[in-house]
Amino acid sequence: MKEPEFNAELLLRAYSSGIFPMGEDDQISWYSPDPRFVIDLKNFHIPKRLARTYRQQPFELRVDTAWSDVLRLCAQRESTWITDEIIRAYTELHELGFAHTVEAFQGDKLVGGLYGVSIGGAFMGESMFHLATDASKICLVYLVERLNARGFILLDSQFATEHLIKFGGVLITRKKYLAVLSQALKLDCRF
Repeated sequence: MKEPEFNAELLLRAYSSGIFPMGEDDQISWYSPDPRFVIDLKNFHIPKRLARTYRQQPFELRVDTAWSDVLRLCAQRESTWITDEIIRAYTELHELGFAHTVEAFQGDKLVGGLYGVSIGGAFMGESMFHLATDASKICLVYLVERLNARGFILLDSQFATEHLIKFGGVLITRKKYLAVLSQALKLDCRF
């Protein structure tokens, strides 16, 4: 039996079922971790020093102005799951309005950013990068403010990292994750 084509349609079906891909060498692997790491949008914690930095507005924050650059910079690390096939399919999602970036600029220079997938009231964070201190963290704070203002109820971070635990992220069971995802998919939120 032929595998389905790896494209935007397949990605939307997968995310809507609680599954996400990662590129590994020349293949795509699929994941639905149990437990799942999510950032609680209502109880998001901003460390004091970062809150002070955020108020000082050290970066110009933009949305969806540097898609290709954000993906390329997210992929520039020793070990990456962001393969050419991932970039192609997520770019298709972006062109359809389901994948988005938040970017931090200093002057004309992109110094931080993140990207993810938005469906209904759910945002699935995929990756982030920084070239300047706190740039990716400030993008995350901005993302959470934006999601809360637009009625989103789920910010999926997939796997726990030390970096994200500081923001009040929590591990939840797959069963609970799928219940929250089901609620989120019924919402008509616009990123």
